[in-house]
Amino acid sequence: MGKRFKEALNAFDRRTNYPMDEALKIVKDNAKAKFDETIEVHFRLGIDPRHSDQQIRTTVMLPHGTGKTIRILAFVDEQHEAETLEAGADIIGTDEVINKIRNDGWLDFDATIATPPMMRKVGQIARILGPRGLMPNPKAGTVVPPEDIPRVISELKAGRVEFRNDRTGNVHVPVGKASFSHDQLSDNLQVVVDSIRASKPDSQKGVYVRRMTLTSSMGPGVRVEPAI
Repeated sequence: MGKRFKEALNAFDRRTNYPMDEALKIVKDNAKAKFDETIEVHFRLGIDPRHSDQQIRTTVMLPHGTGKTIRILAFVDEQHEAETLEAGADIIGTDEVINKIRNDGWLDFDATIATPPMMRKVGQIARILGPRGLMPNPKAGTVVPPEDIPRVISELKAGRVEFRNDRTGNVHVPVGKASFSHDQLSDNLQVVVDSIRASKPDSQKGVYVRRMTLTSSMGPGVRVEPAI
C-alpha cells in the first residue's frame, strides 16, 4: 500500500455502509492521484449468472458523460463509410482493420457498432472482441440499420455506456471522473442505480443487491447502503 492509499483508508470505516451521497464524497475527496481518476460503482448482485434469464445487460445514458474521449470502430458497407465517418466514427472496420485485430491483437478503440449485414465479417474476430465487451450486439443497441448509425455514434460520444454482469454476478460501471462536480457524479450515479433496479430479473429470488461499492481508479472501495 502506498502512502496516499493508506491515508484514504484512514478517512472512513471500511466496515460501514455509507449513504450514497456521503460515500461519493469520501471517494471524490480521496481521489488524489496525479491523473484524473475514474469513479466507478460496483454491484455484487444476487443473480445466478448460469441461467440465461438472470443475465444483466443494458445501456444507460449518463447525463454528464463519462469524461472519457470515446474512439468508435464502425463496421458498415462501403457505400455508408463516408457518412459514418462524418457522423463521428473514428475507424471503419475494413478487411485490413479486421486482420490487424485478428493477427496483431490491435484494440485501439473503446466501442464498436455494426449494421446487421456486417455481422458475418465481425464474427471473424468475435473471440477477441467478446471477452473484452467490444462485440456489437443488438441487445446493447450497437447493431443497427445504417440510418441509425449517426444516432448511436452521437449517444456513445455523449456518454452512453453498456454494462453487463460478469461470470460471478458482479456489475462494474464508470460514473465519471474525479474532476466532475459532486452533483454531476451524483446525477450519473443515480441513473446507473435506477437502471440496475429496472434490470432486476423476474426469476431472481432473495436479496438482489448484496453489496454496492464506490471507488476511484487508485483508491479503496467505500461500501454504500444499497438503495435497491
